[in-house]
Amino acid sequence: MNARVQNVFSADVMLQSLPSPVVVISADDRIVAANAAAEEFFCVSQSMLKRMGLDDIVPFASPLYTATSRLRATGTTLSEYGVKLGTPRTGGGRTVDIQAGVIPEDPGSIILVILQRSVALAFDRQLNNLQAARSVSGMASMLAHEIKNPLSGIRGAAQLLETNAPSEDRELTQLICSETDRIRELVDQMEVFSDERSPAMEPLNVHTVLEHVRKLAASGFASHIEFVEDYDPSLPLISGNRDQLIQVFLNLVKNACEAIDRGQTSGKITLSTSYKPGIRMQISGSDGSVSLPLEIAVHDNGSGISEDVAQHLFDPFVTSKDSGRGLGLALVAKLVRDHGGIVDASTHDDGTVFRVLLPVSGKNKQ
Repeated sequence: MNARVQNVFSADVMLQSLPSPVVVISADDRIVAANAAAEEFFCVSQSMLKRMGLDDIVPFASPLYTATSRLRATGTTLSEYGVKLGTPRTGGGRTVDIQAGVIPEDPGSIILVILQRSVALAFDRQLNNLQAARSVSGMASMLAHEIKNPLSGIRGAAQLLETNAPSEDRELTQLICSETDRIRELVDQMEVFSDERSPAMEPLNVHTVLEHVRKLAASGFASHIEFVEDYDPSLPLISGNRDQLIQVFLNLVKNACEAIDRGQTSGKITLSTSYKPGIRMQISGSDGSVSLPLEIAVHDNGSGISEDVAQHLFDPFVTSKDSGRGLGLALVAKLVRDHGGIVDASTHDDGTVFRVLLPVSGKNKQ
């Protein structure tokens, strides 16, 4: 067996052993290769798949057609989320993620890796988080108007009663005042969700934001934590509000620090940035998608997130902390949404990673 035949054999063996469905599309959009996982996914034999075209497995007007054309033109890799695939045998309603790249030896041919709903659910959760943030916005507005005014009256009445109350009753009036102050503070924290104004944006280097956050954390609540910085120095500018982005990443670092403390392990938080040009997200309610190539990650080596909490991590009032109110990560989701991005979290054997994906600023210097 010569070297070329051996390489082809090895590549075919690896292709067939992959657990995710993989198909190869020729320059004229015909399926020329597929693995066993694709055979099972589409419920047809590999020989039958090789008689099909892209239009046999992808519904008409799917964004994947535009994506493959762009891929052939640029020669880069891409990821498309929320793509519907199907055949007459399987139906057209199966929604998946697609990762794709050109084959160097034949730039017109494309290899498609199909990631089933386990990956796509992360982005579904993000859309649910946005809906949750909007729900909190309405609730916060209601609370501000319907609760804060009566609270002022209750506190004022308690103060008047205190002036004439016997000493043994003043403790009760003081308790009324302290509890109304506590409720007001909670309402004030939630009121930020009702602010739907677009933040003032400017071109920013996200590394300066992360460095500021690291210094704040290291000089305070995370003084016992080891910080590791893994930055892509060529990262382009983002369009953002500096104060809000500081709040986002400070909340994520604080959350990571608390996870480490619960895990009782030698604490380490890694701040990393990378540029991934293939990442796109489908815009809810439209046929368009937005590119989110900038990834900022906060990785801790703490105890991880329990499965029951992970599904609702960015929902308001969801927390695993005994004294937590469950608003910190909900606020993170809102602020990232206001910046046109998404945030998600995943737990692994070595801890938890929070990833923020953001668009590039239109004012990057050449």
